Amino acid sequence: MVSLCRGLGFNRSQFLPFPKFFFLRTFMASSPLASLSPASPSDSIPVKRVGTHHGSFHCDEALGCFMIRLTDKFSNAQIVRTRDPQVLQGLDAVLDVGGVYDPSHDRYDHHQKGFEEVFGHGFSTKLSSAGLVYKHFGKEIIAKELQVDEGHPDVHRLFLAIYKSFMEAIDAVDNGINQYDTDKPPKYVNNTHLSSRVGRLNLDWIDPDQSSENENKAFEKAMALAGSEFLDSVRFHAKSWLPARSIVMGSLAGRHDIDPSGEIMVMTTFCPWKLHLFELEAELKIENSIKYVLYQDDRSKHWRVQAVAVSPDRFESRKPLPAQWRGLRDEELSKESGIPGCVFVHMSGFIGGNQTYDGALTMAKNALKL
Repeated sequence: MVSLCRGLGFNRSQFLPFPKFFFLRTFMASSPLASLSPASPSDSIPVKRVGTHHGSFHCDEALGCFMIRLTDKFSNAQIVRTRDPQVLQGLDAVLDVGGVYDPSHDRYDHHQKGFEEVFGHGFSTKLSSAGLVYKHFGKEIIAKELQVDEGHPDVHRLFLAIYKSFMEAIDAVDNGINQYDTDKPPKYVNNTHLSSRVGRLNLDWIDPDQSSENENKAFEKAMALAGSEFLDSVRFHAKSWLPARSIVMGSLAGRHDIDPSGEIMVMTTFCPWKLHLFELEAELKIENSIKYVLYQDDRSKHWRVQAVAVSPDRFESRKPLPAQWRGLRDEELSKESGIPGCVFVHMSGFIGGNQTYDGALTMAKNALKL
């Protein structure tokens, strides 16, 4: 994460650990604002102040506070944890408290009656404070990581991809939105996701020190945890996801050179391809969907023939390898298929292998006809 922080133009001291002056002390009994430590090493540069509520915290405001400090406007801002309306009114930005959503004045609450803001771009999940910050500042953060202008097309691609794979779940959990459209109780409990782990950083009721100072220290940890995972997601999408998308795009564009049907795709460079394939097929409105993907196994150097699933979250294949091949291996499979060099076909027909590229391609072409 340190190298990524530097890539974004910040040093490690801005993130882990947070500076001692980072929080205004708040007290739930009397005034929520008690004292302010020295704010900046340079008195000539005014320090912005970002507010969120004190008391029990959640993943959305912890992440929102972390993300907003990655921006030029609020770099190294102080975090003020209070519910005092008069204090909040005088702050430069307010997250998850105050009952106002007004980006022109940097107010990002989502609890007020009538709030139904969503990310857009086809997403319909109601936003949390983290989602609001990401919606308005996410492109700036991503552009810094890529070291390009915000208008670069790759910034927009990552902006959508990171929301889909990381941010939307945080919005949904915070707003109490079920992952599945069903009234049935879940078959198991999952307390391992980021929102749960952040929640467990709240002070335990048996902790003898329930002071505001101790609570703020716990919130620092929550920001660090949520922020580090956010930065990991940005880094993964910039360094791995985006290059993989370009590779899949190239393989998809050359599919008719592999077979006139356009239903076989060859990955000359292996990378994670499944999600990209589904998204690109939809974007490009491809009618004859890809049935088989060929790629070389790094260990054995044999070639694999993988049947594409019907959807990213399903195991069933669009066109499994032929039933008469399934469960067979080596010479028995080569004899049954009439194709030399066969290695195996899985019992479900979702994948098979051949010693050579030509043999794997012949398996795919023959499978299309059977």
